[in-house]
Amino acid sequence: MRNSAIPLTALAMVSLLIALSLVTWRQTRSLEALAELDRVERDISLLRAEKEELERTIQSLESRGHVVPTARDRLNMRTPTAGEIILLPGDPR
Repeated sequence: MRNSAIPLTALAMVSLLIALSLVTWRQTRSLEALAELDRVERDISLLRAEKEELERTIQSLESRGHVVPTARDRLNMRTPTAGEIILLPGDPR
């Protein structure tokens, strides 16, 4: 009887080691996936902040306070006087 218990004990130990190895592998894969998810979420957050900064820059560059001085300096443009403004009739729709 004692001889037949040894293979069963060995089989049980091997099965236990295999099960523990699978659990460890699965946990490792889960931790890797969570780390990748955190990295992607950080990247998304940084890209959103960069997008907002670019939108603010665009808004600033499109503002009249920026366009008028730039047109004056680079293109030698000026604001017309009242006598230089001609109103054209528009479509009455």
